Amino acid sequence: MKSERAFPKLGITSKAARSLKNGHPWVYGDEIVSSEGDITDGCIVDCFEGSSWQGAGFYNSQSKIAVRIISRNSNDVFDQKFWYRRILYAVQYRKTVMPGDDFKCCRIIHGEADQMPGFTCDRYGDIAVTQIACLGIELNKDVIYKALMTVFEEIGEPLKGIYERNDLALRSKEGLELGKGWYGGAGFSCLTEITENGIKYSVDVENGQKTGFFLDQKYNRFAAAKIAKDKTVLDCFTHTGSFGLNCAYNGARHVTSVDISSQAVEMAKANAARNGLQDKIDYVCEDVFELLTNMAAKKDHRYDYIILDPPAFTKSRDTVDSAGRGYKEINLKAMKLLPRGGYLATCSCSHFMTDELFRKMLASAARDASVSLRQIEARTQAPDHPILWNVPETDYLKFYIFQVV
Repeated sequence: MKSERAFPKLGITSKAARSLKNGHPWVYGDEIVSSEGDITDGCIVDCFEGSSWQGAGFYNSQSKIAVRIISRNSNDVFDQKFWYRRILYAVQYRKTVMPGDDFKCCRIIHGEADQMPGFTCDRYGDIAVTQIACLGIELNKDVIYKALMTVFEEIGEPLKGIYERNDLALRSKEGLELGKGWYGGAGFSCLTEITENGIKYSVDVENGQKTGFFLDQKYNRFAAAKIAKDKTVLDCFTHTGSFGLNCAYNGARHVTSVDISSQAVEMAKANAARNGLQDKIDYVCEDVFELLTNMAAKKDHRYDYIILDPPAFTKSRDTVDSAGRGYKEINLKAMKLLPRGGYLATCSCSHFMTDELFRKMLASAARDASVSLRQIEARTQAPDHPILWNVPETDYLKFYIFQVV
């Protein structure tokens, strides 16, 4: 360190220091061994192993993750320019990996992967939708939002407003209040329209899932649609209908889209009509597990392409085994329902269901179904949701396309 710093100091264990040196940005509460200075929740602290400075981050005693590192450069000054640079780097990256119209609808900030822990920002045209799950970010959001607006103005694509979707349960664990609404009290409509892979969707940023739409499957939907021509498709867990719509748009003979939520089904129907695809898709409001079971009992093999896009069956290590059984059940049933030579697209969006576990589950399901899986594609989340190899938590989406032989 070149100069004395004014931040409170925390002493951390050698284990925590090794983790930080390896690039992981979290320090847990039980890894703190000493403190010095006036430490308050949400403040910036310096972390030391002995006399060796390891990084600076936001502190929160109410969180299991006591410190979220925001910098390992001792020369950083955490002012408006610092946050402007963070936003600018993130936007420049998205303009590179999500070129053209894809940049108009994508994730701009992906938390730790953009060195902005606990902060999510998605763009839907001229609306930004944010979620904050870090007290330090919450306390600095005015300057962060100003930087966000400034960057988009400078690239000639100004934002109309910022909608805060701070209704996620994780905020309670951070000691943060739940709520949602327009930042600054702006009174814009919460409904907007986006175009993804040539398909138009209505997005409700107030009530839709996550920030309004699942952006991470953008290129997976396109990959699934590339083989849909002339296929009869069963799109399971359809939500807003996106996989089924992509297939119908790309020449599927017919699509049946299924979801247990009547609200999701109605939204999917509206999206089909919006794109003139209502005659190529029918919708079923039913539990997918029950539907597949009933189809198996009836020996209903009408579909030659099945898509499984379930919600996360596990959000902790404690429930991975039961989640694995759930994933195996739907994949086994799908494999048995498909004719030889049929196609299966399947995925998991849970970080805790690792790629290794997911592949083992698929192999087990294939053995039990007495089929072989011919892999067509193995994919992950879109690059606007970047994966940092030294932060495993950023790697969560597994997506495979197979021919069942």
